[in-house]
Amino acid sequence: MAMMTGEQYEASLRKLNLQVYQFGKKVENVVDDPIIRPSMNAVKLTYELAHQPEYEDLMTATSHISGKKINRFTHIHQSTDDLVKKTKMGRLLGSLTGCCFQRCVGMDAMNALSIVTYDIDQKLGTEYNKRFLKYLAYVQENDLTCDGAMTDPKGDRSLPPHKQPDPDMFLHVVEEKEDGIVVRGAKAHQTGAVNSHEIIVMPTISMREGDADYAVSFALPADADGITYIMGRQSCDTRKLEAGTIDRGNQLFGGHEALVVFDNVFVPWERVFMYKEFEFAGQLVENFASYHRQSYACKAGVGDVLIGAAQTIAEYNGAARASHVKDKIIEMNHLNETLFCGSVACACEGGKQPSGTYLVSTLLANVCKQNVTRFPYEISRLAQDIAGGLMVTLPSEDDFKSPEVGEWLTKYYKTCEGISTENRNRILRLIENITLGTAAVGYLTESMHGAGSPQAQRIMISRQVNMAQKQKVAKQLCGIKEED
Repeated sequence: MAMMTGEQYEASLRKLNLQVYQFGKKVENVVDDPIIRPSMNAVKLTYELAHQPEYEDLMTATSHISGKKINRFTHIHQSTDDLVKKTKMGRLLGSLTGCCFQRCVGMDAMNALSIVTYDIDQKLGTEYNKRFLKYLAYVQENDLTCDGAMTDPKGDRSLPPHKQPDPDMFLHVVEEKEDGIVVRGAKAHQTGAVNSHEIIVMPTISMREGDADYAVSFALPADADGITYIMGRQSCDTRKLEAGTIDRGNQLFGGHEALVVFDNVFVPWERVFMYKEFEFAGQLVENFASYHRQSYACKAGVGDVLIGAAQTIAEYNGAARASHVKDKIIEMNHLNETLFCGSVACACEGGKQPSGTYLVSTLLANVCKQNVTRFPYEISRLAQDIAGGLMVTLPSEDDFKSPEVGEWLTKYYKTCEGISTENRNRILRLIENITLGTAAVGYLTESMHGAGSPQAQRIMISRQVNMAQKQKVAKQLCGIKEED
């Protein structure tokens, strides 16, 4: 099968029999649900752009398995150039959707597994990598979207998986059969889960021998028996149910997260990529996290949209020439480009692993993500500063259409000559959407906690920095001798 078009992708989702719940009720038509649909549109764009010549270099790659042209989201990185193109692809899509486009996590999971399954096989004589490559070929041939599922509910964070009062707080194997395993548990915060064809499960933390049943990685069809999706709430999400469009902010795109429950789900052996190799769980987590922390170049893309919106509202308000507004726009651009620099740097400094897959610089990937936990918040603060209080006190679209009060609103919310009140409302709602509404999940909260909390990156930075070398040079330059 050739790369899917956007329409083919949408049609493929309609064939899935997903068990999805939202607001306490089962969702019968996931693709057309008004709250879920914008997130599907964002994934759909990743398929559409791959067929447009101007984006071909970033959106497609050559499979190292088949030699065929594939969507880059199914590709295993074969060079630092691939890593850089991944960064640029993320920014491009963020700048075109203004939200999370959801496919990075699956791509990062596959690349991490391509490394770790090889390393397990080399040490233990297993055949995980062979299984994985067969699975990868299937994903590439069918141009599938994969959800990478790592985060467990975790229960009592002070206890390891095997000591939890409820063993299901970490997904684990509950039965081993001749033809596969049975797993139970859940994965939380799953971005784009119901827009995916496949779920790739990984352990969420480093593990010890007592946690062997929890050291499991596998892939399943998204609609496998026993898998249930419970959609998470987002701020302002029910605005998508309203007849108007202005109050939505982003007219086309959005994101979603879900709790994915695995209730005694069977996994055939050919789809198991790790089972009880607890000593490799930490490596898989760290490799995945490094890739995914690089992926936050997408926030620079969303930042592009927010900066453009801030400049626009400044012009609409007649404030664009004020020196303090100009300075704030400059600072927003400075912070946004710094985010992008970190992602490019960790890509350029990446290296080839024994499996042949290229991994980003772990140190610089964590520096990149540490910046992401901070800068989007400051960019958002500045955007809100420039927008003014009307961003959160603006009456509804229905009020503007009201025969009783609509004329007053249009009159009193008008600014510069030639600027329509409606257009001003639209850009204000977009700023609200990105900094406070549904898109704020992807731009702010995800920036803080996605791919690990800020402290997780600080721990990795402390491990990766060569402090002994820094001290050695400092001592040499000032004449300190080690024997002193």
